[in-house]
Amino acid sequence: MQRSNVPILGISIGDPGGIGPEITAKALNQRDIYDLVQPLVVGDFRVMEDALRFSNVNLTLNPIQEIQAARFEHGMIDILDMKNMPMDRLRYKQVTPEQGKASFEYVAKNIELALNGEIDGTVTGPINKAAIHAAGHDFAGHTEIYATLTNTRDYCMMLTHGGFRVTHVSTHVSLREACDRVKKDRIIRVIDLTHEALLKMDVSEPRIAVAGLNPHCGEEGLFGHEDDEEIRPAVQHAAAEGKHVEGPVPADTVFSKMRGGMYDAVVVMYHDQGHIPTKLMGFQYDEKTGQWGEMSGVNVTLGLPIVRTSVDHGTAFGKAGEGRANPQSMIEAIKLGALLAKKS
Repeated sequence: MQRSNVPILGISIGDPGGIGPEITAKALNQRDIYDLVQPLVVGDFRVMEDALRFSNVNLTLNPIQEIQAARFEHGMIDILDMKNMPMDRLRYKQVTPEQGKASFEYVAKNIELALNGEIDGTVTGPINKAAIHAAGHDFAGHTEIYATLTNTRDYCMMLTHGGFRVTHVSTHVSLREACDRVKKDRIIRVIDLTHEALLKMDVSEPRIAVAGLNPHCGEEGLFGHEDDEEIRPAVQHAAAEGKHVEGPVPADTVFSKMRGGMYDAVVVMYHDQGHIPTKLMGFQYDEKTGQWGEMSGVNVTLGLPIVRTSVDHGTAFGKAGEGRANPQSMIEAIKLGALLAKKS
């Protein structure tokens, strides 16, 4: 039974040979999720059926072809069955074109449903880029798929771990190209997207830092000119508009300052500058057990016409099909997706 005051989120299960189906099942085993969202899984019925089996999750599946047939009741997972992954072709822990094709189709269908207004937002399980490429889809990742299929030009990636948030001026490009992409107009746009997102996340007066690119922010030109010629003017422009923004702030201290409460988000210049500190915060490896005890964090694409949140980790082929994957990031992605859907 659909509830008008609770958003419907489509959850694409990711690569069938990875941990996406498993963490989706485990997340939807949480009763409180259904107080926040009406979850619709977009995937393959047989794949999800197998995930329930090896995960020992006591849920049933409701395979449907249209949203009107969804029940949205805890204990039963509503799955829009794409019927595109034959079980005799499923290969856990492996990269295959068939699985890449299926995972792309799950994402594309999820986007289509959101663009058509049939669902209020989307959540994505992890895909494998090599499998996507093997299937003939030339995308660097989810972010680029979403941008292309929604015809979005100005967008950026945000990673969150509680109050620790970073947004990126560039992501999936070489480090050499990333330096060339540090331009005033792009930085201004990412600051604006970050500010808008923080307001939707119930941060009433966002405080944003902008990380420097070079060591010591270039040391007045000794180590590079981008900080003075591109980053600082962008910060000054945003500040003149009334935003609480500071920078450039040296990257070797800015994240400690955010962790201490000085900032609500940091705009970073390239992929690893933001991913490393966020995953250091959210991913906790236990050497004694050889296991990841915590897998926290959410990936959000800002600037899209639809809501998209995602897990902040990959397909984890090493543990796929074994029932030992941690659903924490998926749970957090669903909860943040619910909040953003209500504000959109």
